[in-house]
Amino acid sequence: MELYSSFVSHSTPDLSFSSSLSPFPFQTHLKLPKFSSNFNILAVAVDPKELPQNSPQRLLKELAERKKVVSPKKRALPKRFILKPPLDDAKLAERFLNSPQLSLKSFPLLSSCLPSSRLNNADKTWMDEYLLEAKQALGYPLEPSESYGDDNPAKQFDTLLYLAFQHPHCERTNARHVRSGHSRLWFLGQYVLEMALCEFFLQRYPRESPGPMRERVYALIGKRFLPKWIKAASLQNLIFQSDDMDKLIRKDREPPVKSVFWALFGAIYLCFGMPEVYRVLFEVFGMDPEAEDCQPKLRRQLEDVDYVSVEFESRKLSWQDVAAYKPPEDALFAHPRLFRACVPPGMHRFRGNIWDYDSRPQVMKTLGYPLSMVDRIPEITEARNIELGLGLQLSFLHPSKYKFEHPRFCFERLEYVGQKIQDLVMAERLLMKHLDAPGRWLQEKHRRVLMNKFCGKYLREKYLHRFIIYSEQVQDAYEHNRRLRNPATTSVQQAIHGLAYAVYGKPDVRRLMFEVFDFEQIQPKVV
Repeated sequence: MELYSSFVSHSTPDLSFSSSLSPFPFQTHLKLPKFSSNFNILAVAVDPKELPQNSPQRLLKELAERKKVVSPKKRALPKRFILKPPLDDAKLAERFLNSPQLSLKSFPLLSSCLPSSRLNNADKTWMDEYLLEAKQALGYPLEPSESYGDDNPAKQFDTLLYLAFQHPHCERTNARHVRSGHSRLWFLGQYVLEMALCEFFLQRYPRESPGPMRERVYALIGKRFLPKWIKAASLQNLIFQSDDMDKLIRKDREPPVKSVFWALFGAIYLCFGMPEVYRVLFEVFGMDPEAEDCQPKLRRQLEDVDYVSVEFESRKLSWQDVAAYKPPEDALFAHPRLFRACVPPGMHRFRGNIWDYDSRPQVMKTLGYPLSMVDRIPEITEARNIELGLGLQLSFLHPSKYKFEHPRFCFERLEYVGQKIQDLVMAERLLMKHLDAPGRWLQEKHRRVLMNKFCGKYLREKYLHRFIIYSEQVQDAYEHNRRLRNPATTSVQQAIHGLAYAVYGKPDVRRLMFEVFDFEQIQPKVV
């Protein structure tokens, strides 16, 4: 833009000043121009194409024109896409009755993890193209699973295996039945993995405390290590069909791998049970519990002078021993070897002490023990009840009492298995109770129900915290400090679940959680 102005002066005023401060008066004459009222401005617009190449005005104008072409203003979505009208009762009933989730009455948990609607042609296309490769990598027969009988849960394996590979970043995740089915599988699978490795390490290392065991578990199934196992089984091309897994950054590589890995074991557990979980972990993926990078950190170990059960003395148990183990016909417990791994034989020295006479009957009455069992020999029932009483005493034995002299005479190992079994039982309960819920919602619900502060609260509501055995020093410190005392009640609660699982099996854990302690009670909101 060019500016032109004309300034015309008409008169020159003469200004004079005299100073009274100086003895010599002087005068100053200033001549100021006088502006006329005729102030003319002429503006000339220049075409931006004629501007210099690097002119800011030119660049801004070109940028504005480019924005118009690249990103036109998006229209707001119509309201019919924002809020869908609810289904009427007839359509809703038809949708649920046609859902595969209600098709298997004999396997309610498996049925609840099936997709909410039947697989369509796009799903069948993926299965035809990739399913054989997945089954071959995992070591399963290649014929379709539909050939199995209706009484065999493995009949649904093809469907669940397909869902397991449909992680949230793949192209089929937009289909609601696929997205929800996959998320429900990984929700279950994470607790299956934790439970399997917990049982394995408790029996493999009968003298070790749970701290090092948790480190071993993390070194095997921590999310940063999962891509290594997926690659060992040659499954990476089924997860990343158009990308090289090794070239992806961690945040793009680990979440899909973790999601598929968990869902895979959810599907295997539902169709084949826990022994098959061990086979896939240690045979297909090649996990080695003795590998150097799976060892726990070196720490000061307390000297363990107590005996372990005879079956653990001679050698370390392998995964085949754990997977193939079946309890004898006249076994005292549902999981006898797990009980022996958690309750040391030396606990018999506490039989007949004050707690055994005074507190044990009250605890057993509150928990509904002993359960009525039909045994071939009456002595088996009596022996089980004695061992149950010793296990209960161990569940209430705080580490402060005997741990420094006898490291396994505390509830830590029972607490570890109790944590995992209550997680698994609650996950199964939520899956069967909320058929239409996606996995993330179930995960949030699971966390809220099993918060540690609630677990201890349920125990205290039954007044069982009075029977916890502390050392005298800790007893004095805990007496008026609930922030110190409450975590101990949580641990005892979980140890009781671990004992129930080892003695009577998973049904008794369900009974304790949902009938005795009422884990699903509605908690008042914090004001």
